Amino acid sequence: MHLKYCSMYNVVMREGIVQVRVCRSCGLRYPLTDERSFGLRCPLCLGETRLVRQRKANLEAAHIRRQVKKESTGGISVLLDNIRAAGNVGSILRSAEGFGFSHAYLCGITPTPENEAVQKTALGAEESVTWSYHKDAVKLAKGLKTKGWDIFALEEGAKASDIAHARKNIHPARQTVLTVGNEVAGVDESLLKLCKRIYHIPMYGEKKSFNVAVAFGIAAFAFRATG
Repeated sequence: MHLKYCSMYNVVMREGIVQVRVCRSCGLRYPLTDERSFGLRCPLCLGETRLVRQRKANLEAAHIRRQVKKESTGGISVLLDNIRAAGNVGSILRSAEGFGFSHAYLCGITPTPENEAVQKTALGAEESVTWSYHKDAVKLAKGLKTKGWDIFALEEGAKASDIAHARKNIHPARQTVLTVGNEVAGVDESLLKLCKRIYHIPMYGEKKSFNVAVAFGIAAFAFRATG
């Protein structure tokens, strides 16, 4: 087992080890790992802490998840139409990797994984999901549709169907693209006209929409669900 130095409070941790510590002063309970560690001092009040549990990180399970991803890409990609927030882009990439999406088309003003803020929330997913940048999402979509790809969109509107029914309209032998749009303006109307179907996520609270990254995660699960 290798040792790794964590600069904050001079902590030396063994790689692959997770500690759970509790502050003796304020009672904060937090994890201490060999990456992104807070340190032996409480990150909230800087008080002394005690070790309550230590275990190996579940690296084997992570390996299994990566293998499943490689075996079930399914030809589903995501198209980000002018997503403005880098944090949202990174979160979408992370969810796309988790649900086995094979590619991400980043369009318009959407920041790319070269942006450090994207990397911060993607947590390495930008290295697993291939991506490409395109100035015009409509032009890109027209090209994909010409090649026989099925294009879907996540958007509100009279023509939108419940996302719960999405899986039955996905042909396993065809390339599929799920489009999500700008946080304020939504998906470009010209893009919507190119879509095979438009889906919406039912809302039960007072708000009219979810954060775009959260919405993508819900839609990605619906696209992958087999039940």
